Amino acid sequence: MYAKVIVDVAAAQINKAFDYKIPEEMIDLVKPGMRVTVPFGPRKIQGFIWKTSPESNLSKVKGISDILDPDPVLTKELLELGHWLSEETVCFLITAYQSMIPSAIRAKPKKKIRLTGDAAHLPEPLQQLFNGKHQLEWEKLTDDKKLIRLIKLAADKGTLEIDYVVKNQTNKKRVALIHLDERAMNRQASELVSSSAKKQLSALEWMQNNACEKAVPQQELIEKASVTTQVIKALTDKNLLIRSSVESYRDPYAGRTFAYMPPLELTARQRYVLRHVHQSIDEKKHVPFLLRGVTGSGKTEVYLQAIQKVMESEKEAIVLVPEISLTPQMVERFKGRFGSNVAVMHSALSAGEKYDEWRKIHRKEVKVVVGARSAVFAPFENLGLIIIDEEHEGSYKQEDHPRYHARQVALWRGRYHNCPVLLGSATPSLESYARAKREVYTLLELPDRVNDMQLPDVQIIDMRQELKNGNRSVFSGLLLEKIKDRLEKKEQIVLFLNRRGYSTFVMCRSCGYTAECPHCEITLTYHHTQSRLKCHYCGHEEHMITECPACESEQIRFFGTGTQKVEEEITKLLPEARVIRMDVDTTTKKGSHEKMLSAFGRGEADILLGTQMIAKGLDFPRITLAGVLAADTLLNLPDFRAPERTFQLLTQVSGRAGRDTLKGEVVVQSYNPDHYSIQHAKEHDFPSFCLEEMGQRKRGGYPPYYYIALINVAHEDVTKVIQTSDKIAGFLKQSLSKETKVLGPTVSPIARMKDRYRYQCMIKYRNEPNVVKVLNEILNRYQKEIAGDKLFISIDMNPQMFM
Repeated sequence: MYAKVIVDVAAAQINKAFDYKIPEEMIDLVKPGMRVTVPFGPRKIQGFIWKTSPESNLSKVKGISDILDPDPVLTKELLELGHWLSEETVCFLITAYQSMIPSAIRAKPKKKIRLTGDAAHLPEPLQQLFNGKHQLEWEKLTDDKKLIRLIKLAADKGTLEIDYVVKNQTNKKRVALIHLDERAMNRQASELVSSSAKKQLSALEWMQNNACEKAVPQQELIEKASVTTQVIKALTDKNLLIRSSVESYRDPYAGRTFAYMPPLELTARQRYVLRHVHQSIDEKKHVPFLLRGVTGSGKTEVYLQAIQKVMESEKEAIVLVPEISLTPQMVERFKGRFGSNVAVMHSALSAGEKYDEWRKIHRKEVKVVVGARSAVFAPFENLGLIIIDEEHEGSYKQEDHPRYHARQVALWRGRYHNCPVLLGSATPSLESYARAKREVYTLLELPDRVNDMQLPDVQIIDMRQELKNGNRSVFSGLLLEKIKDRLEKKEQIVLFLNRRGYSTFVMCRSCGYTAECPHCEITLTYHHTQSRLKCHYCGHEEHMITECPACESEQIRFFGTGTQKVEEEITKLLPEARVIRMDVDTTTKKGSHEKMLSAFGRGEADILLGTQMIAKGLDFPRITLAGVLAADTLLNLPDFRAPERTFQLLTQVSGRAGRDTLKGEVVVQSYNPDHYSIQHAKEHDFPSFCLEEMGQRKRGGYPPYYYIALINVAHEDVTKVIQTSDKIAGFLKQSLSKETKVLGPTVSPIARMKDRYRYQCMIKYRNEPNVVKVLNEILNRYQKEIAGDKLFISIDMNPQMFM
């Protein structure tokens, strides 16, 4: 038997399966989807078994050295998905497969064998091997193939456990258990332990009274009997107590109880939506649904009741939410409804916690996964529904390899499992909305808020007029007035600003010098609390300058406004207001995001000030005012989606106000108040915005009328970048059809990043069957041509970012 193995080397000439012989003793154990160690040149490396076959076309084939997994980490479906992904996103096969497994097992593991049962049940050779030990390191074993086979068989029976201890400490968590020896069960503690050893006596008596025949966690015994580990060790040495250990999952929500949340009464409209989803679940039909529901229309309850139906059919569900709206509130709703049937996966978890959540899914111990983008690869084998909440969010697109969009992966998996995919949003992406209008997706709508609550009134303030009137503050007169009014009424306020830091840039008023990052062609942002200048692209930091390096003038001034500066201004203008600021700088510590939102929910602050992370997923009944301090921040970016993102963001922020019985109001401040995206957001008019924006896209030749691919070339030498990008553009024009437009090469919007100069080419096409083949050729040809020369070529098939 032979195995086709995808080895862990990301290079064009190695992007294929290599044949390896399966040794006799491994034939029953090897399965596709497992990771193995194989000889590759002079070294041994990891790889994934892609397929097995009874024959090979090669005359000389090396053998597999070792199996790394007791069970496959990739299912048959995920192996197929990885192949599709590598073609669709123009990336290496190994890159696609590595992205599907948790980082804890992606690292190079140290393998250990642990005794889980009674050593007496092991075959003689293994008893000699363990010789009273509980654990052995795999590296210290001999290469005796018979011995390895015995270990694998004992692991299948559960007497031994093969474990990986990864360098970054993501080994399995184990809890020490203590139980009484038979002698200690049948005799008085005073007969077994000297009366002078009072602590030992106390521990033994506690165990006899509280845990006669059951094991208790060692920590519980220490706390309840008020003893130390030394006392327990003395009793285990005397064989009166027996110590064992069991595996325990790291629980990111340990110590928290989630009260059961019963299903809510649905509106007629929600019932109509659910009926369609239930029908496709019953009929096992793949239907992509687009659910357009205004903010507060009860989309989450629809999701919960659809999942209930899936679970009743003995199937599984994946729920994707944008990272920033994976708030404790969202987790609480799913855990409150489905309890321990839910695994949660997001970036705030430690590598060990992510690994444990993934293992719960892999071992089929949960039915529902709620997570950010990568949770779309959850190794479920019986999917009944995939939900993508806020489907318009740009964060569903991965910006490094493999550059997949979670929506495309979800639709592929939906087709594979014949199950519905439900895309939900108050402001769907134009691409999805266009597909729904052409009936590629089925459009479902929730046009009204639950309980017939009115959408908040939106007022637009022209900040140019404020400047003419002499108002230099961040706040317009009207917004400040309304904030004061809410403070008096003891209601809450959300203020949104799309910039963190204190000021956007620092400039010398004498000569015009601006402080720039030495590694990127971008100005540094001033952060007031540490008095430092930071680059938000490469992380470079330096001390704040007090005099100009160019002309030695002290006329250094701050321009632009960040969240820190706004917080300072609120404190000056409204000293009585209690403010919580939420941005990347204040939420770096684990759990800080949750603490801040919980404090705001308990009414410990009046104003929540923040960046994009406060625009979504918040549901607080006492928020009656939402303020957008600068609606133009996104509008001025060099990106054809800028108007769409502005409309979406304003709609999302507006949706935070008036979600309960109190009516909400929104104040939007702008220097461009007549822009159509701002005007349509004021009226909550998505169809009219769509109509106008579609016209702009058609004239410009952008999605959904055209597909786009973006090629970025980066190198430390600018001439090499120009030469290579010229060659690439020439090759594209020559290889693609006349209808396809090749734009560029041109300098990227950020011309230099991390000391590399950047150029880009854009391809716009409608029907170009050769595009993936041509792009793969470019990657192979030009990176091979200048191999080892630090030349970076990246290809993005559906770019969401153009910076």
